Amino acid sequence: MLASDDARKIQLVASLAGESDNAIEPLLKAWREDALYLYEPTEGARVPVLLVGEKDDNDGRAAVRVDTGASLVDADGKSLRLVAADLDAVEHTSALRRAMKGVLDLLDVASPDRKKRLQAIQTIGFSQDAEKLPALQKRLDMENDAAVKRSLREAIAVTRLKDPAANVKLSALKELQELHSLSSYDLIRNAMRDAETVGDKQTAAAAKLALSAIDKHKSTINFFGTLFRGLSLGSILLIVAIGLAITFGLMGVINMAHGEMIAVGAYTTYLVENVFGAGITIPFFGFSLSIPGIHASGVFYQSYFLFALPLSFLAAALVGIGLERSIIRFLYRRPLESLLATWGVSLLLQQGLKLMFGSNNVQVSSPSYLSGNWTVNDIIFGWNRVFVIGFAGLIVFGVWLILTKTPLGLLIRSVMQNRNMASCMGVRTERVNMLTFGLGSGLAGLAGAFISQIGNVGPSLGQNYIVDCFMTVVVGGVGNLAGTIYSAIGIGLVDQSLQQILLNPVLGKILVLVAIILFLQWRPSGLFVTRSRNLDD
Repeated sequence: MLASDDARKIQLVASLAGESDNAIEPLLKAWREDALYLYEPTEGARVPVLLVGEKDDNDGRAAVRVDTGASLVDADGKSLRLVAADLDAVEHTSALRRAMKGVLDLLDVASPDRKKRLQAIQTIGFSQDAEKLPALQKRLDMENDAAVKRSLREAIAVTRLKDPAANVKLSALKELQELHSLSSYDLIRNAMRDAETVGDKQTAAAAKLALSAIDKHKSTINFFGTLFRGLSLGSILLIVAIGLAITFGLMGVINMAHGEMIAVGAYTTYLVENVFGAGITIPFFGFSLSIPGIHASGVFYQSYFLFALPLSFLAAALVGIGLERSIIRFLYRRPLESLLATWGVSLLLQQGLKLMFGSNNVQVSSPSYLSGNWTVNDIIFGWNRVFVIGFAGLIVFGVWLILTKTPLGLLIRSVMQNRNMASCMGVRTERVNMLTFGLGSGLAGLAGAFISQIGNVGPSLGQNYIVDCFMTVVVGGVGNLAGTIYSAIGIGLVDQSLQQILLNPVLGKILVLVAIILFLQWRPSGLFVTRSRNLDD
């Protein structure tokens, strides 16, 4: 800025592009806004300074040297106070201001924030401004992050597509082909059309090769993305259905209120989140029930979901036990009556949730450790769905342990196989029925907690899953845990595959339902038939 030649000043300013020095932005902004001054401590010596801090009674402010960052002091070592009106502002021309703007526009490319860097690189690259190429190339030589380097290579190649030289375009197209650049697909297609218009066959052929490589990459992404989404949907169905596999498959109770157990678990998660925050007030039979919050923050607040999981299980289990003790225990081996009774309970629970939380959906915020994603070769793996898949496996393992390795599991299996014989052997069948129904309902509550991390929570949340839930249990084989697992994963994969192929979620759901109906016509007992010595089977 002390150089007498404007061309030299512009050259020096432009050399700052892509640098990560935090002092560049405030310095250039101050220069453009005439807030950068020249101070002459001795005759002929000029020092560029910035005035900082509050003004004193004489409008004086502390001065900081631009070159060293040190504060100016007088002979006594006290801070020197300078008045802006007594100083000359550092001059700048329109060309110099344009150079400074170019540097400021590129500052985010060197931001310490990785996401900010990526966004800035993509924005600059797809503007296809050739003047930004030197800065992008300079940053590429300095960058260490692999993902950011890939984004820089892509931005440079996209910008070079506008270069009039054919060899530069061919090099750019080859680079984009190697990168399988999805975001540059339309730009490559435009370049191909332009090349065909002017008769440049070599460039057009290179563009076609790049587009073909990207199309193949898209197919790979769609395949593995569909597989992952199918597994996550199957895991959700499995968590929802495994509770029903106990109440319906083992106990023979057609529980139409199973979906509301899911909603109870989801709303429990919502309540826990608010208790960890500012609290919540809900209407309760004409009164307002205020639940104070603990105003947690940071890591402790983010851990609310870990507390919500067991509480969702307990809340749904208690509701299920209450339902079994009050209604279901009088309706064993009476499937039609149990269906009608639990359907009525389902309507009552839905209305109760509407009175307490309103008819509109509520949003449950995902904790930070479930909000992000992993991107592997452009395939996005959401942390919440990965968590659901992993936890579904743990739940299945836990249920298997309970049913096969614990005294409670032995009692459950004995009562479900032959209730009268178990009673004659001294088994308290009523207590076993209660605990079994509570276990199945609690698992539905766990499913509600997971579903709250994927979508909104509403009073009719469970109705979106109840039909799929019954279908999963029936297709797998009533009372067969392994069949429920295979059925849930299979239905999830088929559903997502059809949606990907047909590009119509509703039609995909209809075809899945038709396929299930046809399958049950061919194999009414499902994938696995449960064998029993019970003469009633």
